[in-house]
Amino acid sequence: MGKLKFLLARIAGLNWRQMFRKINEVHEKSGKSKIFIFLDMIWCGLRYQAGYMDYWLFEMYDLNGAQRKTVLTRGMNNSFIKKYNDSAYMPEIEDKLRFAKNFSEFLHRDWLDFAAASDEEIAEFTAKHPVFMVKPVDGQCGRGIEKLDINTLEVPLREHLAGAGHVLLEECVTQHRDLMALHPCSVNTCRVISFTRGKTTRVVAAYLRIGNGKYVDNFNNGGMVVPIEEDCGKIIYPALDKSGRLYDVHPMTGVAIKGFQVPLWDEVISLVERAGQVVPQVGIVGWDVCVTDNGPLLIEGNDYPGHDIYQLPPHRTDGIGVLPKFLKAMQQ
Repeated sequence: MGKLKFLLARIAGLNWRQMFRKINEVHEKSGKSKIFIFLDMIWCGLRYQAGYMDYWLFEMYDLNGAQRKTVLTRGMNNSFIKKYNDSAYMPEIEDKLRFAKNFSEFLHRDWLDFAAASDEEIAEFTAKHPVFMVKPVDGQCGRGIEKLDINTLEVPLREHLAGAGHVLLEECVTQHRDLMALHPCSVNTCRVISFTRGKTTRVVAAYLRIGNGKYVDNFNNGGMVVPIEEDCGKIIYPALDKSGRLYDVHPMTGVAIKGFQVPLWDEVISLVERAGQVVPQVGIVGWDVCVTDNGPLLIEGNDYPGHDIYQLPPHRTDGIGVLPKFLKAMQQ
């Protein structure tokens, strides 16, 4: 019934033009007939709760039945979020102000609620941290983030941020020297997906986001992504950008990506396992972690983590997706 509901909901809101555009792209790439692709898309929607974007993105047309069963599709991801994330508690993570208060012990940096701060508090913060980050409380995908230097602003800070909405000011963090060597312009963060049930939190997937010329590392904002081996923190694949280009080494710094060891990985795992117990009612969380020379810290949490980045085709060994890892954690 869940699969049928997902398919009917997808059909009701379907962008048919976009769907047929993707059918054409798959046809050009695979040589398969458009009729076959259309029918196979419908089958994947019924059998695997996969939308046409899943079918295209994960190249399901090239996967056999056994491989398809391992892909965490949008429909499955939505079902897991609905089942394991209590909507009454999700704002404790998705709202950046609440997050800062709830997870203060894991932040290891100063922050200020700009809307509630007095002029004196703002002056004290900017005197201590003349270069700082501005983050929208409800921002996503790196949008709206701004790095400011109080000494170079041409207008008062309140005037500069007049149209920015509700924002936080945050002390800039300095990443670990190994990550700095990889790409110094951005803080290159680890996205770590955890599953919490009761008093146990387990890491089920992770990937490294790497900037590429900008001061943010987000995949949708010019960055690159590459999975991290959860058991050891090693990178065994090339990084991928949104245009589909693969990188064994960073194009700006020449530092090897494939073979890179994320520093202090055991401490990253420990941090996430402890953070998962703060709001255990939200069982599936994507944690953005910055590793510094002094240890890892939390940047933010995401109560509706995407299902796609950590199982893209160039990063799947033998076509195997991440669904088995999620199911294993849920069954333990």
